[in-house]
Parts: sequence; structure tokens; C-alpha cells
Amino acid sequence: MMKTSTTRLIALALLAASCWGTAQAQTKKELVQKLLLLQRPSIEALARQLAEQPALQIADSARRVLAARVPADKREATAKAADAELKKYLDESVPLVREKALQQADLTLGPLLEERFSEDELKQLIAWIDSPLNRKYLQIAPELQSTLAQKVVAEARPQIEPRVRQLDANLAKLLGVPPAPAAAAPAAPAKKGTN
Repeated sequence: MMKTSTTRLIALALLAASCWGTAQAQTKKELVQKLLLLQRPSIEALARQLAEQPALQIADSARRVLAARVPADKREATAKAADAELKKYLDESVPLVREKALQQADLTLGPLLEERFSEDELKQLIAWIDSPLNRKYLQIAPELQSTLAQKVVAEARPQIEPRVRQLDANLAKLLGVPPAPAAAAPAAPAKKGTN
């Protein structure tokens, strides 16, 4: 009888431990999902950047070709047509890439977060990301980046512009084309308003 009671107690203890582990894992999965939900705006912003990057590069090249090769009387109409094509691409591509990014966040980031963070760490991370202090910081982050970028460009421009002109001249010579008119150092990003 003692052996049967001990066996039952051990079985109950194992069952309880098993149930506790399942409940704990479920809690951890829920925490990861909450964390991913809080990160959704960042994931969507990344998706937008990924979709826009090739279009911006193509648009930049198109502007140069427009200025250099399209007759002046046709530039405005050609620019409008190019803008329409760019808009069409973005309207189709941004939602597609956003959907893929959100799917991949669940499939790739979720398991990594679950594997590398304890339940307590996930709770702390969620508390920080969802905190008023973090939200306030994120609101001014674009302004901070823009201010820094403007200062860096202003400081570096005198040294970089001659190098950019030389690079343009060297590449044009290699390619057998005339250098682009007025190649310049990168400009500071436009100042963005806060959300």
C-alpha cells in the first residue's frame, strides 16, 4: 500500500510538473506574441524601407537621365509618368513586403525570442518597450537622427565633395560617359515631424 501511494504521488508530481511546464511555455509564447505585437511598427517600417530602397535608387537614376537626355519640353510629362510608375510600384510592393515581414517575424523572431529570453526577461522587455519613457524617446528619435545627420553632413561636406566629384569623374572615364553634372556629397535627410 505504501508503494502504491508513493507511486501515485510520484505520478501526480510528474503530471503537475508536466502541466506547469506546458502552462509556463504557453505563457512564454504569449509574452513573445505580445512583444512581437509591440514591435509591429518597427517591423512595418523595416518592410517599407526594404520595398522603397530599390525604387529610390531607380528614381535617382531616372532623375539624372531625365535631366541629361530628355528634351526640356518633354521633361515634365515624362517626370509625371515616372512618378506614376513609382507610385504604382510602391502601392503594390509595400503591402506585399509588409505582409512577408510580419509573417517572418512570427516564424523567425518568435522562436529566437522564446529561446534566448526567460519569461522574466520577456516581461521586463515588454515593460520597457511599452513604457512611457521609451515611447517618448521613440517620438524624438527621428529628430535626434536628423539633427546628427545635418551636423555630420555640414562637417564632412568640405572633405567629401571633392572625393565624390573625383569618384564621379573616375567612373565616368572608366565607362566612357560624361560625368554627371554637379555630383555632390550626400545631403542631410529631410527633417521629419514627430508622430
